[in-house]
Amino acid sequence: MNNLFTNTGSSSFTEFLGAYAPNLLPTRTQALAAPVGEQIPHATTIVAATCVGGVVMAGDRRATSGNIISQRDIEKVFRTDDYSCMGIAGTASTGIEMARLYRVELEHYEKTEGRSLSTEGKANRLATMIRGNLPMAMQGLVVVPLFAAYDPGRDGGRIFGYDVGGGPYEQHNYHSIGSGSIFARGSLKKLYRENATPEDTVVACLHALYDAADDDSATGGPDVTRRIWPVIAVITADGFRRLPDDEVAVHVQTMLDARMTNPDGPTAPLR
Repeated sequence: MNNLFTNTGSSSFTEFLGAYAPNLLPTRTQALAAPVGEQIPHATTIVAATCVGGVVMAGDRRATSGNIISQRDIEKVFRTDDYSCMGIAGTASTGIEMARLYRVELEHYEKTEGRSLSTEGKANRLATMIRGNLPMAMQGLVVVPLFAAYDPGRDGGRIFGYDVGGGPYEQHNYHSIGSGSIFARGSLKKLYRENATPEDTVVACLHALYDAADDDSATGGPDVTRRIWPVIAVITADGFRRLPDDEVAVHVQTMLDARMTNPDGPTAPLR
Protein backbone atom coordinates (compact mmCIF):
# COMPACT_ATOMS: atom_id res chain seq x y z
CA MET A 1 0.00 0.00 0.00
CA ASN A 2 1.21 3.51 -0.82
CA ASN A 3 2.79 5.18 2.24
CA LEU A 4 0.89 8.30 1.25
CA PHE A 5 -2.27 6.73 2.63
CA THR A 6 -0.80 4.83 5.58
CA ASN A 7 1.15 7.80 6.99
CA THR A 8 -1.26 10.68 6.59
CA GLY A 9 0.53 12.96 9.03
CA SER A 10 -2.73 13.92 10.71
CA SER A 11 -5.40 12.27 12.80
CA SER A 12 -7.99 14.35 10.96
CA PHE A 13 -9.60 12.64 8.00
CA THR A 14 -10.96 16.00 6.81
CA GLU A 15 -7.46 17.51 6.66
CA PHE A 16 -6.15 14.43 4.86
CA LEU A 17 -8.95 14.56 2.29
CA GLY A 18 -8.52 18.30 1.85
CA ALA A 19 -4.84 17.81 1.02
CA TYR A 20 -5.20 15.01 -1.51
CA ALA A 21 -8.77 15.21 -2.86
CA PRO A 22 -10.22 18.61 -1.89
CA ASN A 23 -12.95 18.31 -4.50
CA LEU A 24 -14.57 15.55 -2.42
CA LEU A 25 -15.16 17.81 0.57
CA PRO A 26 -18.68 19.24 0.78
CA THR A 27 -17.33 22.69 1.71
CA ARG A 28 -15.34 22.89 -1.54
CA THR A 29 -18.33 22.44 -3.78
CA GLN A 30 -19.82 25.43 -5.54
CA ALA A 31 -22.47 27.24 -3.53
CA LEU A 32 -25.96 27.37 -4.95
CA ALA A 33 -27.88 30.52 -5.62
CA ALA A 34 -30.31 31.45 -2.86
CA PRO A 35 -33.51 30.73 -4.84
CA VAL A 36 -32.24 27.20 -5.57
CA GLY A 37 -31.21 26.72 -1.95
CA GLU A 38 -34.73 27.51 -0.81
CA GLN A 39 -36.03 24.59 -2.88
CA ILE A 40 -33.73 22.05 -1.23
CA PRO A 41 -35.40 19.90 1.46
CA HIS A 42 -34.83 21.06 5.03
CA ALA A 43 -34.80 18.92 8.16
CA THR A 44 -36.46 20.19 11.28
CA THR A 45 -36.95 19.28 14.92
CA ILE A 46 -34.47 17.28 17.03
CA VAL A 47 -34.68 16.85 20.81
CA ALA A 48 -32.24 15.40 23.33
CA ALA A 49 -32.43 14.83 27.08
CA THR A 50 -30.16 13.20 29.62
CA CYS A 51 -31.33 10.27 31.73
CA VAL A 52 -29.86 7.95 34.35
CA GLY A 53 -26.59 6.67 32.92
CA GLY A 54 -26.97 8.18 29.47
CA VAL A 55 -28.81 10.36 26.99
CA VAL A 56 -31.77 10.09 24.60
CA MET A 57 -32.04 11.78 21.19
CA ALA A 58 -35.16 11.82 19.02
CA GLY A 59 -36.07 13.37 15.69
CA ASP A 60 -39.20 13.70 13.62
CA ARG A 61 -39.25 12.36 10.05
CA ARG A 62 -40.49 15.30 7.95
CA ALA A 63 -38.46 17.30 5.43
CA THR A 64 -39.94 20.40 3.81
CA SER A 65 -39.22 22.62 0.80
CA GLY A 66 -40.95 25.86 1.60
CA ASN A 67 -44.58 24.95 2.25
CA ILE A 68 -44.25 21.56 0.54
CA ILE A 69 -43.61 18.26 2.37
CA SER A 70 -40.73 16.88 0.33
CA GLN A 71 -40.20 13.68 2.32
CA ARG A 72 -42.16 12.02 5.11
CA ASP A 73 -39.60 9.49 6.35
CA ILE A 74 -36.23 11.25 6.29
CA GLU A 75 -33.56 10.17 8.79
CA LYS A 76 -32.25 12.99 10.98
CA VAL A 77 -30.55 11.15 13.85
CA PHE A 78 -27.26 9.39 13.04
CA ARG A 79 -24.93 7.13 14.99
CA THR A 80 -21.45 8.69 14.86
CA ASP A 81 -19.60 6.09 16.93
CA ASP A 82 -20.36 3.51 19.61
CA TYR A 83 -21.09 6.18 22.24
CA SER A 84 -22.32 9.24 20.36
CA CYS A 85 -24.84 10.48 17.82
CA MET A 86 -25.84 13.67 16.07
CA GLY A 87 -29.12 15.07 14.82
CA ILE A 88 -29.39 17.55 11.98
CA ALA A 89 -31.56 20.59 11.34
CA GLY A 90 -31.28 22.78 8.27
CA THR A 91 -30.33 21.80 4.73
CA ALA A 92 -30.95 18.06 4.70
CA SER A 93 -28.49 16.99 1.99
CA THR A 94 -25.62 18.97 3.52
CA GLY A 95 -26.48 17.72 7.01
CA ILE A 96 -26.56 14.07 5.95
CA GLU A 97 -23.23 14.47 4.16
CA MET A 98 -21.73 16.15 7.24
CA ALA A 99 -22.97 13.33 9.50
CA ARG A 100 -21.39 10.69 7.26
CA LEU A 101 -18.10 12.56 7.03
CA TYR A 102 -18.06 13.13 10.78
CA ARG A 103 -18.50 9.41 11.42
CA VAL A 104 -15.52 8.67 9.17
CA GLU A 105 -13.60 11.43 10.95
CA LEU A 106 -14.07 9.73 14.32
CA GLU A 107 -13.19 6.30 12.89
CA HIS A 108 -10.06 7.74 11.25
CA TYR A 109 -8.91 9.30 14.51
CA GLU A 110 -9.45 6.06 16.42
CA LYS A 111 -7.47 4.03 13.88
CA THR A 112 -4.56 6.47 13.61
CA GLU A 113 -4.28 7.27 17.33
CA GLY A 114 -5.33 3.90 18.74
CA ARG A 115 -7.90 5.45 21.04
CA SER A 116 -11.19 7.31 20.87
CA LEU A 117 -11.54 11.04 21.22
CA SER A 118 -12.83 12.37 24.54
CA THR A 119 -16.38 13.67 24.60
CA GLU A 120 -15.10 17.27 24.49
CA GLY A 121 -12.79 16.30 21.63
CA LYS A 122 -15.69 14.86 19.65
CA ALA A 123 -17.76 18.00 20.23
CA ASN A 124 -14.87 20.25 19.18
CA ARG A 125 -14.12 18.19 16.08
CA LEU A 126 -17.73 18.57 14.94
CA ALA A 127 -17.48 22.32 15.63
CA THR A 128 -14.55 22.51 13.21
CA MET A 129 -16.59 20.82 10.49
CA ILE A 130 -19.51 23.21 11.02
CA ARG A 131 -17.12 26.16 10.83
CA GLY A 132 -15.81 24.80 7.54
CA ASN A 133 -19.36 24.90 6.16
CA LEU A 134 -19.70 28.62 6.92
CA PRO A 135 -19.22 29.76 3.26
CA MET A 136 -22.08 27.44 2.25
CA ALA A 137 -24.18 28.65 5.17
CA MET A 138 -23.73 32.22 3.96
CA GLN A 139 -25.34 31.07 0.71
CA GLY A 140 -28.32 29.68 2.56
CA LEU A 141 -27.21 26.05 2.97
CA VAL A 142 -27.20 26.15 6.77
CA VAL A 143 -26.68 23.06 8.94
CA VAL A 144 -26.87 23.26 12.73
CA PRO A 145 -26.45 19.83 14.37
CA LEU A 146 -27.17 18.63 17.88
CA PHE A 147 -24.56 16.30 19.38
CA ALA A 148 -25.13 13.84 22.23
CA ALA A 149 -22.78 11.32 23.80
CA TYR A 150 -22.24 9.05 26.77
CA ASP A 151 -19.24 10.29 28.78
CA PRO A 152 -17.58 7.42 30.68
CA GLY A 153 -15.73 9.91 32.89
CA ARG A 154 -19.05 11.17 34.22
CA ASP A 155 -21.02 7.96 33.73
CA GLY A 156 -23.74 10.04 32.13
CA GLY A 157 -24.96 11.72 28.99
CA ARG A 158 -23.86 15.09 27.61
CA ILE A 159 -25.47 17.33 25.01
CA PHE A 160 -23.82 19.99 22.82
CA GLY A 161 -25.55 22.60 20.67
CA TYR A 162 -23.92 24.75 17.98
CA ASP A 163 -24.32 27.98 16.08
CA VAL A 164 -23.67 28.51 12.38
CA GLY A 165 -20.07 29.52 13.13
CA GLY A 166 -19.43 26.20 14.85
CA GLY A 167 -19.22 27.32 18.46
CA PRO A 168 -19.97 24.31 20.72
CA TYR A 169 -22.16 25.07 23.71
CA GLU A 170 -22.81 22.38 26.28
CA GLN A 171 -26.50 22.16 27.14
CA HIS A 172 -27.59 20.81 30.48
CA ASN A 173 -30.45 18.34 30.98
CA TYR A 174 -32.19 18.85 27.61
CA HIS A 175 -32.09 20.80 24.37
CA SER A 176 -33.84 21.07 21.02
CA ILE A 177 -33.00 22.45 17.56
CA GLY A 178 -34.94 23.13 14.38
CA SER A 179 -38.07 25.05 13.45
CA GLY A 180 -40.16 23.36 16.15
CA SER A 181 -37.51 23.68 18.84
CA ILE A 182 -39.22 26.45 20.80
CA PHE A 183 -42.31 24.28 21.27
CA ALA A 184 -40.33 21.10 21.95
CA ARG A 185 -38.17 22.87 24.51
CA GLY A 186 -41.24 24.24 26.27
CA SER A 187 -42.65 20.72 26.45
CA LEU A 188 -39.40 19.31 27.83
CA LYS A 189 -39.26 22.10 30.39
CA LYS A 190 -42.41 20.76 32.04
CA LEU A 191 -41.82 17.02 31.45
CA TYR A 192 -38.08 16.59 32.04
CA ARG A 193 -37.07 14.94 35.31
CA GLU A 194 -33.52 14.52 36.52
CA ASN A 195 -32.52 10.91 37.11
CA ALA A 196 -35.41 9.62 35.02
CA THR A 197 -35.02 6.19 33.45
CA PRO A 198 -34.17 5.96 29.74
CA GLU A 199 -37.68 4.69 29.02
CA ASP A 200 -39.35 7.63 30.81
CA THR A 201 -37.02 10.03 28.99
CA VAL A 202 -37.98 8.45 25.66
CA VAL A 203 -41.64 9.14 26.48
CA ALA A 204 -40.84 12.76 27.40
CA CYS A 205 -39.01 13.25 24.09
CA LEU A 206 -41.94 11.76 22.17
CA HIS A 207 -44.32 14.19 23.85
CA ALA A 208 -41.95 17.06 23.01
CA LEU A 209 -41.90 16.10 19.32
CA TYR A 210 -45.69 15.76 19.32
CA ASP A 211 -46.08 19.22 20.87
CA ALA A 212 -43.68 20.65 18.27
CA ALA A 213 -45.67 19.07 15.42
CA ASP A 214 -48.87 20.44 16.95
CA ASP A 215 -47.65 24.04 16.51
CA ASP A 216 -45.00 23.88 13.76
CA SER A 217 -46.08 22.84 10.26
CA ALA A 218 -42.53 21.83 9.29
CA THR A 219 -42.37 19.21 12.06
CA GLY A 220 -44.05 15.89 11.37
CA GLY A 221 -45.98 13.99 13.99
CA PRO A 222 -46.12 10.18 14.12
CA ASP A 223 -47.79 8.87 10.95
CA VAL A 224 -49.96 5.99 12.17
CA THR A 225 -51.46 5.14 8.78
CA ARG A 226 -48.07 4.88 7.05
CA ARG A 227 -46.40 3.53 10.22
CA ILE A 228 -43.70 6.19 10.15
CA TRP A 229 -42.34 6.76 13.64
CA PRO A 230 -39.79 9.20 15.09
CA VAL A 231 -36.18 8.04 15.17
CA ILE A 232 -35.10 7.51 18.77
CA ALA A 233 -31.60 6.69 19.98
CA VAL A 234 -30.53 5.80 23.52
CA ILE A 235 -26.83 5.95 24.46
CA THR A 236 -25.57 4.44 27.72
CA ALA A 237 -22.50 2.57 28.95
CA ASP A 238 -23.74 -0.31 26.80
CA GLY A 239 -23.33 1.84 23.68
CA PHE A 240 -25.56 3.35 21.03
CA ARG A 241 -28.97 1.77 20.49
CA ARG A 242 -31.58 2.86 18.02
CA LEU A 243 -35.02 1.80 19.20
CA PRO A 244 -36.70 -0.53 16.67
CA ASP A 245 -39.88 0.75 15.05
CA ASP A 246 -42.04 -1.82 16.84
CA GLU A 247 -40.86 -0.55 20.22
CA VAL A 248 -41.36 3.09 19.23
CA ALA A 249 -44.84 2.25 17.93
CA VAL A 250 -45.89 0.96 21.36
CA HIS A 251 -44.72 4.17 23.05
CA VAL A 252 -46.44 6.29 20.39
CA GLN A 253 -49.74 4.44 20.71
CA THR A 254 -49.70 4.83 24.49
CA MET A 255 -49.06 8.56 24.05
CA LEU A 256 -51.83 8.94 21.47
CA ASP A 257 -54.32 7.07 23.66
CA ALA A 258 -53.58 9.48 26.50
CA ARG A 259 -53.91 12.47 24.17
CA MET A 260 -57.42 11.40 23.18
CA THR A 261 -58.63 12.50 26.59
CA ASN A 262 -55.97 15.17 27.16
CA PRO A 263 -55.04 16.72 23.77
CA ASP A 264 -52.50 19.12 25.27
CA GLY A 265 -50.57 16.32 26.92
CA PRO A 266 -49.45 15.79 30.52
CA THR A 267 -49.02 18.78 32.79
CA ALA A 268 -46.26 19.47 35.28
CA PRO A 269 -47.14 19.59 39.00
CA LEU A 270 -46.91 23.03 40.60
CA ARG A 271 -44.88 21.64 43.48
